[in-house]
Amino acid sequence: MDIPEGLQGFCVAFVSGLNAVLGENLNGVYLYGAWAFPEGTKRGDIDFHVILRRALSDREKLALSDLHTALAREFPLLVGEGLDGYYILLEEARRTTSPRHQLLDDVVDESWALHRAHVRAGRCIVLQGPDPREVYPAASWEELANALQGELAYVEKHLIDYPAYCVLNLCRLMYSYETRDVVVSKYASARWACHAYPERGSYIEAARKVYEVTASTREKELLKSGIACFFDFACERIRESRSKPLSSRADG
Repeated sequence: MDIPEGLQGFCVAFVSGLNAVLGENLNGVYLYGAWAFPEGTKRGDIDFHVILRRALSDREKLALSDLHTALAREFPLLVGEGLDGYYILLEEARRTTSPRHQLLDDVVDESWALHRAHVRAGRCIVLQGPDPREVYPAASWEELANALQGELAYVEKHLIDYPAYCVLNLCRLMYSYETRDVVVSKYASARWACHAYPERGSYIEAARKVYEVTASTREKELLKSGIACFFDFACERIRESRSKPLSSRADG
């Protein structure tokens, strides 16, 4: 897909910097996440995979750290507190097991199956490299379901810290379990949830406004006070969806 207008300057600087640092070690650069969906508000992180032909040297690691710092200084509204991505080896990107982050020790892409599904479905921006379908293997439903459980566990740990983020992700999880379609944005799944569960619509709308920095103080307080209840509600919907036979689901 084309690079959104508000992201073009960053992408040019990012790819130019990566090539200067990595040279022939750079195999591909792929963006995914909110920016790859037309309905996104463009306030999300910049999610990316940089595919490497070989392990990073110490010199490359230092230069990449400097590049990230420079990008944060030049594009503060886009980068925020830091870039949210992974540097991974090509040989590991071709596997179904979670690849290791080559820049950060002891970090792996825990959502690897979900990211592969998004990228292979075309919800990515190819900045450099081959068609991602030549790199990323397809994901089975079993892999995707395991990744979704990981997402649910993460949400449960951060209900109080990031209630708006958690509500929108719970909407996405409910949608994904109900339809077995994981390639969906937080905002599209929030619209779906408002339609499917209208009694929760005002709460979900409050989460969207908080995420977009347009919420009132009352809406922020509403989210904090009701997040545990909404989590329980979402978990019950997920349990119901998981118990349904595939033939009875929305995508039949």
